[in-house]
Amino acid sequence: MDTVVPTLATKATSRWWLFWLLAAIILALSGLVAFRGDFSVEAVRGVVRLTAQTSLILFCIAFSASALARHLPSASTLFLRRHRRQTGLAFAFSHGVHAVALFVFAQTSPDQFDDATDTAMFVFGGLAYLFIIAMAATSFDRTAAWLGPRAWRILHTVGGYDIWLTFLIAEGKRAVHDVYYWPYVALLIAVMAIRWWAGKGSR
Repeated sequence: MDTVVPTLATKATSRWWLFWLLAAIILALSGLVAFRGDFSVEAVRGVVRLTAQTSLILFCIAFSASALARHLPSASTLFLRRHRRQTGLAFAFSHGVHAVALFVFAQTSPDQFDDATDTAMFVFGGLAYLFIIAMAATSFDRTAAWLGPRAWRILHTVGGYDIWLTFLIAEGKRAVHDVYYWPYVALLIAVMAIRWWAGKGSR
């Protein structure tokens, strides 16, 4: 018994390499975009766009990992499910960098920031950030146990759907005017279809 507990702890700890790798990639890419743009306003906006995209992709992976592993079992989908917590926290990290970039954008060019944002963005985005913080804080064994299984499940389910809807609204508004955003909208719709399919199958 004494040898089992350290083994389980070691396995759980070893999974964190993925989070640190993703966090390092996000920071490196953000720094590269800012550096290549000479830290101008456009460079900051580039970091905003970059982290929005990395956040969306990481969220979609974490949001669909269990459903994919259940209905399309493979080495890849089982890997994603095993590392869903680390991917979800990497998403939270990415969106934290996104928030910092937005703050810098607002400080360096208030007029452009006002033109690029609206009330709906602050309402939906603000609520999504509250869910992201709460979900990240309860993504650890101790905090999850403190919250309790039922409350944890409600928080992460409602929060996940709210974040998905926020992404869909943000990307959908842009997709109306720019085909560049169509793949992101398609990805969000596909992820929701996978979740619906998994839920229907379990019932």
